[in-house]
Amino acid sequence: MADTWRPARLPKLDKAWMASALLLLSVALVDTPQTLPTAQFALGALLHTLPFVLFAVAAVATIKASGAETLLAKAFEGRETRMIVLAAVLGGLSPFCSCEVIPFIAALLAVGAPLSAVMAFWLASPLMDPAMFLVTAGTLGLDFALAKTLAAVAIGLAGGLGAMALKRSPVFADPLKPQPKTCGSSCCGGVTKPFQGTPKWRFWQDAARRETFRTEAQANLVFLLKWLLLAYLIEAVMLRYIPAETIAGVLGGTGVWPILLGALIGAPAYLNGYAAVPLVDALLAQGMAPGAAMSFVVAGGVSCIPAAIAVWALVKPRVFAAYFGFALIGAFAAGLAWGAIA
Repeated sequence: MADTWRPARLPKLDKAWMASALLLLSVALVDTPQTLPTAQFALGALLHTLPFVLFAVAAVATIKASGAETLLAKAFEGRETRMIVLAAVLGGLSPFCSCEVIPFIAALLAVGAPLSAVMAFWLASPLMDPAMFLVTAGTLGLDFALAKTLAAVAIGLAGGLGAMALKRSPVFADPLKPQPKTCGSSCCGGVTKPFQGTPKWRFWQDAARRETFRTEAQANLVFLLKWLLLAYLIEAVMLRYIPAETIAGVLGGTGVWPILLGALIGAPAYLNGYAAVPLVDALLAQGMAPGAAMSFVVAGGVSCIPAAIAVWALVKPRVFAAYFGFALIGAFAAGLAWGAIA
């Protein structure tokens, strides 16, 4: 039988790297003299942020290699109010992506963990982690990073306590879908048995844990660099081609309107938690109100696709709507608070 010719498969190209290349190519075609300044701006900003990125990558890899994430499960033990408080605090500090959280949350809900504590964790988790804190502090300042962390914990607490108060209402009755989904092997490398076992702090004595440290550090470094590079390129383009008065006219000024608009725009327009930081820096430079910047990053963080999928995959639409409502209200309140003190 004659051999059947099949075309060779092309390697899969990463969308973030492709977007960066296409953006720079577009600048070269439309405004050739600005190509080098745009690339220099992005690389300079990336080098400025690099020390924060490297520290964050090492910290997250250490936590993963030592198995310290197993301590997270302890937040879901004891009284319901205690669980809500710990879930909100740990959710705002844990270094895990939404995909890794899905099987963990699914298991907790399956064994009867209260939805209120899960809601607190769900709301706080996408907003802040050690890497994002360092990137935010390095770009937007320590005060903004601390304020966003407090906002993450506060929104988690409000959502958890709200879910506890309304747990007998039709919204939260029978909240789970019949067959919760899991993340699968295509997302975050496939997560199967999260947060099990005991921590081993001297992880460097174990070859498997050393390998975990290496792979986690490499994966996180590439992830952060590709998204930050894209964000800094977009920032350079925004600063060059979007008039500052346009941004100031829409999202600047005082009052509640810019803050509300920041939350409403942040929900659908959010690209990535790390990429959003340089973009907000550019918007602030062009006149965006501080409160609007805070509402933008908070609303966008909770409603971004990975975080939203983590909720949608496991609970019924009415619970998802409550999650989204808590996020928007919390983002608006965070923006008001930051606008008042910034």
